Amino acid sequence: MKSRTVAENRKARHDYFIDETFEAGIQLVGTEVKALRAARANIADSYAAPQGEEIYLLNLHISEYGHGNRFNHELRRPRKLLLHRREIDKLLGLLKRGGATLVPLSIYFNERGIAKVSLGLARGKKQYDKRADMRDRDWQRAKQRMLKRSV
Repeated sequence: MKSRTVAENRKARHDYFIDETFEAGIQLVGTEVKALRAARANIADSYAAPQGEEIYLLNLHISEYGHGNRFNHELRRPRKLLLHRREIDKLLGLLKRGGATLVPLSIYFNERGIAKVSLGLARGKKQYDKRADMRDRDWQRAKQRMLKRSV
């Protein structure tokens, strides 16, 4: 069984420099898992932040499960990230240094069917950095088109 992506934050790579990536589990309730399996999540505006000695995923929107009735979950509740203590301590140290944010890049189910989130340690881009990236991307596309025509 191959891992299956549920939600991807494509805007994150445009808005931030991603220095390092981490994989973490997410503490979910039953209806959240079922809604994720139906790909009903939005991570565009979410971020991870420390609360005490733990790290939580905030502002992650998982839609209600259709058959959940009164047992449905809150849509934007804080969700605890499941990391090893060593990883949590490393992330807390990196975040305290300042200028860095933990941004979720994607949510997916791994080979064993467990929901995971890919986190990026991100630094914000300036407007001129974004323009330079778009210029480089356009040039790469144009170059590929030219090479394709010449062959």
